[in-house]
Amino acid sequence: MGYDYSQIGKRIKRVRENRGLTQEVLAEKLDVSNAYISKIERGKTAINLDRLSQLCVVLEESPEYILSGTNIQGKDYLRHEILELLEDCSPDKINLIMQVIKPIVDFKENATSDGYDT
Repeated sequence: MGYDYSQIGKRIKRVRENRGLTQEVLAEKLDVSNAYISKIERGKTAINLDRLSQLCVVLEESPEYILSGTNIQGKDYLRHEILELLEDCSPDKINLIMQVIKPIVDFKENATSDGYDT
C-alpha cells in the first residue's frame, strides 16, 4: 500500500497549525531544518518511521491519523476522513457527491424511524 505524501503533509500542517506551532518551532523541537518541515508538509519528502514517531509525540497526534486521516480511537473517525476527502473537491464534484449520499442518509433516517436497523 502506497501513501499519499501530499495528504500526509496536509494533515501534519493542519495539526501543527491547530496546536499553534510554526514550522520553525516544530523544526526546533524535532531538531531538523525549517526546509525539511516545509518539504514534508508539501508532500515533497517522505517521512521515515522514526521521524513520524517523534512528530506524533510533539504534535500529540496518532500515527494513524497522520498516515491515513483516521483515528480509530475516536468514534467519529470516518467523518474526519470524509471531510478531508471533500477539501480538494470542486463545487461540481461536491454537488455530485451530495446527490449520491443524500438518498442514503435519507433512507437510513427513514428506515430507522420505521423500526428497521441498518
